[in-house]
Amino acid sequence: MSEAVSRVAHHFDDAAQQKDAATLGMWVFLVTEILFFGGLFLAYVVYRTSFPEAWVEASHELDVTLGGINTAVLILSSLTMALAVQAAQLGRRKGLIVFLALTILLGGTFLGIKAVEYHHKVVEHHVPGASFQFHGANARAVQIFFSIYFAMTGMHALHMVIGVGLLLNLMRQGLAGRFTPAWYTPVEMVGLYWHFVDIVWIFLFPLLYLVGRHG
Repeated sequence: MSEAVSRVAHHFDDAAQQKDAATLGMWVFLVTEILFFGGLFLAYVVYRTSFPEAWVEASHELDVTLGGINTAVLILSSLTMALAVQAAQLGRRKGLIVFLALTILLGGTFLGIKAVEYHHKVVEHHVPGASFQFHGANARAVQIFFSIYFAMTGMHALHMVIGVGLLLNLMRQGLAGRFTPAWYTPVEMVGLYWHFVDIVWIFLFPLLYLVGRHG
């Protein structure tokens, strides 16, 4: 019995059917994630339309440099993730481990920079709640902006943490030699998840950090 066949669950006819089912399941999951984030994006649109001046004021309180660096970090992590999938397809165990490690490192870098940004907001009293402070007529609307900011970036960061956990599990399996050119489905599925999380940030960065900066 081949390695690929031995990994086919009893309720599937063959490895191809099992992979198709896994791929379909992941895409269905990602669609539900799109719907979830869609609710947050809808709230963003409603409040930005209602308080355009406050949105510009609040956006300028964010560190666009750190946000830009994080954007570059995630784009690079998508590349290393794609290279990890390719290495798995070709049966290059060392390459798989290296690219998974690089993706984990980049993901950790993103989370570290985001933690620095959150710390800045705490120090500046820009965390919504009783201690929130902002001088100006639009203070209340600015607090709404930061509520949405923390909701969107916080949920995204949670997905990043989950993604890093999945990558660590892949690395453990890769070191054990579980992946072969005939069976690397988990690497491919986690890759889809990682790319989705990266794409979400590509939308978050301009919507939160670049409001009113075109002039």
